[in-house]
Amino acid sequence: METRSIRVRVKRQNGSDAAPYWEEFEIPYKPQHNVISVLMEIRRNPVTRDGKNTTPVVWESSCLEEVCGACTMLVNGHVRQACTALIDKLEQPVTLEPMTKFPVVRDLQVDRTRMFEALKKARAWVPIDGTYDLGPGPRISPQTQEFAYKLSRCMTCGCCLEVCPQYNDTTNFVGAATMAQVVLFNLHPTGEMNKDERLEVMMGNGGIAECGNAQNCVQVCPKEIPLTTAIGELGRQTTVKLIKDLLWR
Repeated sequence: METRSIRVRVKRQNGSDAAPYWEEFEIPYKPQHNVISVLMEIRRNPVTRDGKNTTPVVWESSCLEEVCGACTMLVNGHVRQACTALIDKLEQPVTLEPMTKFPVVRDLQVDRTRMFEALKKARAWVPIDGTYDLGPGPRISPQTQEFAYKLSRCMTCGCCLEVCPQYNDTTNFVGAATMAQVVLFNLHPTGEMNKDERLEVMMGNGGIAECGNAQNCVQVCPKEIPLTTAIGELGRQTTVKLIKDLLWR
């Protein structure tokens, strides 16, 4: 009787400047495995399929329920969350690679600093110090609440940036995730006070003008965020600001 197993090919790299190489692993089959649990099994006994002792595979994860965005990687060539990649639904051998748009830290872990710096540059927060009671805010329509909720589901995973042709190491493009967060915080009654500051950033180098409208981002977003709708709304807001700036000169 043939014993079932799970075969995994991992693209490994010992550091950002090291040359990548491949290793293949095989573990006994168990139902309901996802990519993260398979990597955990490999970590317990880091031996390659041909019997060679090796170092444990390095990856990043936290929540294990598609909320934190940390475990983003290429699974069989498609960018996605490893925690929701069920082995029973994947073709074997399962191929795991790090994202290509961020520097590799080691193996499957990448440095997403550029993504977080873009959020800081765009002032993607609501400046409330919490030292006094602001009282009830203005009413927000159910339609606006629904749209804002969809945008708030972003977990900064980087999937949208991985598939964006404009996001690479030769451009300063901030990408769809940051642009959508600008729209989100501009919708907030208090966040709207800094609306012009955010739009100024989006109208500058690396902003909305560098979006090529490929629309790959909305296809891979694990939270199904309406990114193209948000980018369209940002385009409207920046156009209105541009006209106002011209009139007030």
